[in-house]
Amino acid sequence: MLKKTNCPFCGSLLTKKICDGRNRLFCKKCNEPVYENPLPATCIVLVDTRERLLLVKRSVEPKIGHWCLPGGFIEIGESPEKAALRELKEETGLSGRIETLLGVTAATSSCYNSILMVAYLVKEYAGLPVAGDDAMDAAFFEQDKLPEIAFDSHQSFVRIYRAAY
Repeated sequence: MLKKTNCPFCGSLLTKKICDGRNRLFCKKCNEPVYENPLPATCIVLVDTRERLLLVKRSVEPKIGHWCLPGGFIEIGESPEKAALRELKEETGLSGRIETLLGVTAATSSCYNSILMVAYLVKEYAGLPVAGDDAMDAAFFEQDKLPEIAFDSHQSFVRIYRAAY
């Protein structure tokens, strides 16, 4: 991840300064800290009537060629729920209805440093899975025959689902 060297508000060079008890990027011109926050992302645990889990095979880095839950980053002005359903449609061609929030966790990323992950459960959906944006494949798997799942946060959400349902 590229480190910010200029203030996103005025363009001045940033320095480091202790603010709120932490060493943070600081703009002397604005006299304000520049907070580095996690990127918000969502994913969906989608299960069919046979209790099979939908996974997508990534066509992009990180973890190209590995299986994961459908999901992605939340866009500006978009709710986490809408982002999750948009990503489901883009990556699998499926439209769904969120049943419940499964959980929220922080995940580390080699590309983005820190990601705030929000996961939802979908059991009602329409369509047939077809690989789309960022996916080279989309398929249902028996829960006792899952391939290795690319991301720890996605593995965690699958465990949460299995324990609760």
